[in-house]
Amino acid sequence: MALSRWVHEANSEDMTHEVPASLSILEPHECWSLIRTATVGRLAVAVDGAPDIFPVNYVVDHGAIVFRTAEGTKLAAVALASAVAFEVDGWDADSGNVWSVVIKGRGQQLQGTDQLIDAATLPLFPWHGARKERFIQVVADQITGRRFHRVDPEVWRTPLTDARRTAPD
Repeated sequence: MALSRWVHEANSEDMTHEVPASLSILEPHECWSLIRTATVGRLAVAVDGAPDIFPVNYVVDHGAIVFRTAEGTKLAAVALASAVAFEVDGWDADSGNVWSVVIKGRGQQLQGTDQLIDAATLPLFPWHGARKERFIQVVADQITGRRFHRVDPEVWRTPLTDARRTAPD
């Protein structure tokens, strides 16, 4: 079965199943609200037909994700094929609630004086000290999110949990 058909059928099946009580599907406005509370997300791109994922510091600006980068794989991937995914997760240790938001959309390099001046004023502070003079914007075509309560790790304990593998011969 072709991958795209399998994914479509799997997604169609997901929509027909009941959502567990411990899982909440988030509305788009809730997704945007949550991703505004974080500073690190993951950009997923295709490079030479293979997936690659990069952690980036970002901000939300006018309903889009904006981050800084340098010449390299992220910039080239966006220039060659603008389809990207962006994912952000978070959790509240006090409540035990976990959330995950995925944006599927288009990446584009910001260009032009007005766009660059606007981008330069954003509070973008990459953790890595290398020069990052290019700005990429991820425009959402689709945004989805989920929230659920983190279970106690003991739920997943089995008789093999503490088993040790022997060293290979």
